[in-house]
Amino acid sequence: MERDTVVKEVVEALKIFSRDIRTQIDEMGSQLRAEIQDTANQLRAEIQDTANQLRAEMQETANQLRAEMQQFRAEVNERFDRLEQKFAGLRVELTETQETVHFLASKTIQHEKKLHHLAKQLESIR
Repeated sequence: MERDTVVKEVVEALKIFSRDIRTQIDEMGSQLRAEIQDTANQLRAEIQDTANQLRAEMQETANQLRAEMQQFRAEVNERFDRLEQKFAGLRVELTETQETVHFLASKTIQHEKKLHHLAKQLESIR
């Protein structure tokens, strides 16, 4: 009987020990889950911060590009305006040159007519 009692006590001690181990394992599992959840939350927060920084940097870059494009457009427009003014001046000069050429051509024709007329008069006098 003593043996049965010892065996029962050993079995009871093993049951108590196994319950304690299960409790400790459950506690460790809960702690591990909590730590994993905390780590996941920290990672999410870090990822969100990184995403926000990237968005801000992309927005800043986009704004800089817009500003540079506007400046480029302004410079191109200014250059085109200067070219248009230059061409307008060249057109005026060309028109004036054409008028001068026409005037000189008409005067040349008038002088040639006079010279022919004078040459005929000289021939008739001789």
